[in-house]
Amino acid sequence: MPPTPIPSSMRAVEITTPGGPEVLSPTTRPVPQPKPGEVLIRVHAAGVNRPDVVQRLGQYPAPPGASDLPGLEVAGTIAALGDGVSGFNLGDNVCALLPGGGYAQFAVADAGSCLPMPEGFSYEEAAAIPETFFTVWHNVFERGALQPGETLLIHGGSSGIGTTAIQLAKAKGAGVIVTAGSDEKCAACVKLGADIAINYRTQDFAEVVRALPAKGIDVILDMVGGDYFPRNLKCLKPDGRLVVIAFLKGAKTEADLGQIMLKRLTVTGSTLRSRDVAFKARLAAAVHTHVWPDLTARRISPLIHRTFPLDQAANAHALMESSAHIGKIVLKIE
Repeated sequence: MPPTPIPSSMRAVEITTPGGPEVLSPTTRPVPQPKPGEVLIRVHAAGVNRPDVVQRLGQYPAPPGASDLPGLEVAGTIAALGDGVSGFNLGDNVCALLPGGGYAQFAVADAGSCLPMPEGFSYEEAAAIPETFFTVWHNVFERGALQPGETLLIHGGSSGIGTTAIQLAKAKGAGVIVTAGSDEKCAACVKLGADIAINYRTQDFAEVVRALPAKGIDVILDMVGGDYFPRNLKCLKPDGRLVVIAFLKGAKTEADLGQIMLKRLTVTGSTLRSRDVAFKARLAAAVHTHVWPDLTARRISPLIHRTFPLDQAANAHALMESSAHIGKIVLKIE
């Protein structure tokens, strides 16, 4: 069967000016062309992530050379191959991590950041994988060095990152404690596998953790920052690791350096979007090795809260900012 012709233009959603969800506007753009080492993907679904919101607000610009369109993860079929690409064929179903450009009918991705869709997954499910699973694997298991039998504390357990981290940590033999903002969200986290869920609106997570028999946490995945930082340090066991990947409550805080020294704590953090293609290719290979078997066997899977058509991206962002969702929000692209 001959490949479907590639049009010269495509539907997309762009950020017209920094602002609220209403600044996301449907538009028409030329179909991008893959450079050497890249593939062109006919996008069927795109994940919506918190960094998309921050970009829309004008606080997280696309890296040099990347598309200005939002969207960091997609799933679809390979429509064209750039020079030098091997290991993929036209028509292959893939999901991919992007530096931008996912809110569109076509997107280019470095071939090293593409992975075959897990067998039996829908495009919507596959589009919900790359950003969160790559982020969690790198930060919890590579930077945080979480080991079987240790305990992970996840702040924002009901988010896309949180629901991913719960499942991966449990699949790898760790205990999991989460914080979330309602009893409903706490219940959802426990249903996914969390051992303990703390409603941060009614309980002080640090007091709850210190009262547990284990007397502390081995690894903390923090997306909150601000005044959570000193409380995180108090929660960690000796040789504990704090991994910071966002700071919804602010980037500045005060720290007791004595605690870090006396307990031999490691404080680290990362961002993924700005890392080079070689790093992302290495990370993709690690995720394929360590995570894909669990996905293919359906021992874990992305939790999707809701899907929206591409032209309703503003509604998807409004839902993201409401924090009413549990799991991932995905755009379906026809």
